[in-house]
Amino acid sequence: MKIEQIYTGCLAQGAYYIESEGEAVIIDPLREIKPYVDKAARNGAKIKYVLETHFHADFVSGHVDLARATGATIVYGPNARPSFEAHIAADGEEIRVGKVTFVVLHTPGHTMESVCYLLRGENAKDVALFTGDTLFIGDVGRPDLAQNETFTQEDLAGFLYDSLRNKIMPLADDIIVYPAHGAGSACGKNMARETSDTLGHQKQTNYALRAISKKQFIREVTEGLLPPPGYFPQNVRMNREGYDSIDTVLERGCQPLDPDAFEAAANETGALILDTRAPQTFAQGFIPNSINIGLDGSFAPWVGALIPDIRQQILIVADNGRESEVVTRLARVGYDYSIGFLSGGFNAWKEAGKEIDRIVSVDTDQLAEALTTNPAILDVRRREEYAAGHLEGAVNVPLDFISENMQAIDPSRPHYVYCASGYRSMVFISILKARGYDNLVNITNGYKAIQSSKRLRITDAAVPSNT
Repeated sequence: MKIEQIYTGCLAQGAYYIESEGEAVIIDPLREIKPYVDKAARNGAKIKYVLETHFHADFVSGHVDLARATGATIVYGPNARPSFEAHIAADGEEIRVGKVTFVVLHTPGHTMESVCYLLRGENAKDVALFTGDTLFIGDVGRPDLAQNETFTQEDLAGFLYDSLRNKIMPLADDIIVYPAHGAGSACGKNMARETSDTLGHQKQTNYALRAISKKQFIREVTEGLLPPPGYFPQNVRMNREGYDSIDTVLERGCQPLDPDAFEAAANETGALILDTRAPQTFAQGFIPNSINIGLDGSFAPWVGALIPDIRQQILIVADNGRESEVVTRLARVGYDYSIGFLSGGFNAWKEAGKEIDRIVSVDTDQLAEALTTNPAILDVRRREEYAAGHLEGAVNVPLDFISENMQAIDPSRPHYVYCASGYRSMVFISILKARGYDNLVNITNGYKAIQSSKRLRITDAAVPSNT
């Protein structure tokens, strides 16, 4: 028997490959299926099942393409109603793969169709539990994503309480827990960085598995939940109803366009120009009205949080050779309508004599001089980061809520902007600049540099923000 976790850091997502006696299953696969197909082929195995723990909200699963390519059966738990052919398993049903068995445990709470898959080895010993978004390391799945006219988030939290205590906690302590996500995912509140653990250790350390009442559990699990990213419901719909093949998406998005064709496409279609280069590279020169979300960061989640319509047409500016990677990573979160990329990258645009825009950046010494004129300072980190310490006088305007708060920013007044290291501040400035805000200055290396400066004052008082 082989168990392999295939972890994708950008999405903080874990897919799983399990193989026994020439048969394999994939649990919660990503959109691009080739790595799974190639792995099975190298091992001389046939992918028999695609096991889905629930309809995912934060990424588009590869279940439809994988089943089409391999003939594997897609499996969901009770209450799932997909628009494509799938096996809807009963609670307690056993699924045989080679010499091992997966037991389906219906664990509603995160969603009503949520299940965990208990892996039972050749000797009938329980080995591992693939928990999806029901149980994370250090946390549990948020119960607000599936609320509707029938169930509130408190109802779902109550179901989750029962699922954890009736289905998971009675299992043996030495079982290994393999969740669908780790730290950085928006599907929970405060997950640990570890991507697996023993169930026994989680019983000792996970706040949600303590000996508490259902009422207290509901209060703790629902407390402090931020609104989910806007793309979540759209990803659920795609996972439930199906989607274009990833090959079709790649063919559509990987169309090279010379500068003239790129410019014409932008003017004719109204496509969003997405520049995925490093923040400081972008600042030195970019196509006017383009926005910067760097590929070497939490690219896909920020795309999902900041581009409200997944059907938005997108034109790509990328480092040479990374265009296909951009299209793939956009498709992971359902942004399937890339329509081409700038052939030759930004250098080609510059060499063609096209219009260029820039963003001013300052280091901490320059910032210290500028503070004598009393400019506005914007801290675009999350609220908890700001509360833990920030530049004195800075106002907290988290990047996540840029659209809700941009009206509070005076476009005629200079604003100096920082985040933790410079990634989010460049995203923030580029979005506002595309909307006509021209008095924004980036603070190079962000709060990290501010903390190291002897000329700037830090406060750790939790000053109320304006958001």
